[in-house]
Amino acid sequence: MDREGLSELLTSYGATSVFLFIALQITQVVISPLPGDVTGLIGGYLYGPFLGTVYSTIGLCIGSWAAFVLARSFGLPFVERIIRPSRIRQYDAFLEHKGLAIAFIFFLIPGFPKDTLCYILGLSHMKTSNFLVVSTTGRLLGTVILSLQGSSLREDREVFFFILLGVTALLILGGYFHVGWWLRSVIRDRRRSRPSLPAPPPERVAQPPEGGNEGKEG
Repeated sequence: MDREGLSELLTSYGATSVFLFIALQITQVVISPLPGDVTGLIGGYLYGPFLGTVYSTIGLCIGSWAAFVLARSFGLPFVERIIRPSRIRQYDAFLEHKGLAIAFIFFLIPGFPKDTLCYILGLSHMKTSNFLVVSTTGRLLGTVILSLQGSSLREDREVFFFILLGVTALLILGGYFHVGWWLRSVIRDRRRSRPSLPAPPPERVAQPPEGGNEGKEG
């Protein structure tokens, strides 16, 4: 279903469309294949930049918490049905150090698969309260931008839409650059902290036996 069709479906429900939109945002987090960027645009398109941001944030916060709790309750076997094990190992490598800081950056990057991140963080030792703060604040900037873009589409402000698109691209490049720099520093620190191999023992020179150089009497 395209953006216009989904917008018409929601508006056809009148005042209850708000609750349906929030439910849609919750669902698109729990069911990762649903595109979150599209629903964020629709929120701004239907309700304006402020209310679109508020309604999207409510739905995203509840959906993120639900994915986190599902992963924590049912464990790794459940998450591996949703996310490839290879992807889980990739995230583990990133989150092994500075979990809160790097998780916040991941949530901050527009277009990053944040729904997947919610499930993987549910497998970690992160507190639920810390997760809610990191996920909500990290998602907020992207949610505001999407709501503004949706509102600009409704008001036919194409120039403003593309300006926001450029800002989004800069945030993506900056976010991935920072993650790459951080990962290189982690690898460098690990190499420095790796213990060096002990030096091999000196070779022992064989000594000739006593009397070995004496000539034979004959």
